[in-house]
Amino acid sequence: MVVRSGLGAGIPGAGVGSAVERCTLARLAELAGGLGPFATTSLTEDYEFGLNVGSIGGRDRFLRLRTREGRLIATRAYFPSRIDTAIRQKTRWIHGIALQGWDRLGWNGGFLRTWMKLRDRQGPFAAFLLALAYLLVLGSGLIGIAGWFGLFVPFKASPLLATMLAICGIAFVWRALIRAIFTGREFGWREGLLAVVRIPVSNCIAIMAGRRALMAYIATLRGAEAQWDKTEHLDHPASLMREHGSI
Repeated sequence: MVVRSGLGAGIPGAGVGSAVERCTLARLAELAGGLGPFATTSLTEDYEFGLNVGSIGGRDRFLRLRTREGRLIATRAYFPSRIDTAIRQKTRWIHGIALQGWDRLGWNGGFLRTWMKLRDRQGPFAAFLLALAYLLVLGSGLIGIAGWFGLFVPFKASPLLATMLAICGIAFVWRALIRAIFTGREFGWREGLLAVVRIPVSNCIAIMAGRRALMAYIATLRGAEAQWDKTEHLDHPASLMREHGSI
């Protein structure tokens, strides 16, 4: 988000605290035929709203500020703790941003905005690659076990393949390290370590949500209405902090 703001590539208003000028709201409502500035038929209307602000020439800026005590000012909420509800939540995001967004917002807006839209819409493709990667990891493990018992002669990687695997491995370690550092800085070292442990969990959720979103999108192409699969958020960080006397 910081990079998008710096490049002027459009900031999606995806579930964040936002301040919007009245004239911008009025302009978006006017372009929508007086139906209001938010697209009620979109599964991710906040994301779409943020990009629409930039598309009409509105000013947008991502602010990263801290309180006097050093606490990051941010919208805080818990992601669903159950696998089924987490999949439902992510399904709606993938369906709304990656698939509906392709239809509703298109690819216009210049190189930078198009590039960011491409990144936003990589969910279904990323889910496919993750599923394929885990199958390859499983297959490699089985081949290794078979080779250990002399049942199979393992394939020897070429220098090019070995180099590519090393680069991917280093990139993964770097990504996990950055994730742990930034999470740990805000929530403590325990949560920093857990952020790394959660990587395969989040990947599995992404795989299942990607498949579910694709099936839901195909259903809309056949005439079905997009289903607003809203998940309930019964817990909030503020309530937990109040229980422990932090606020």
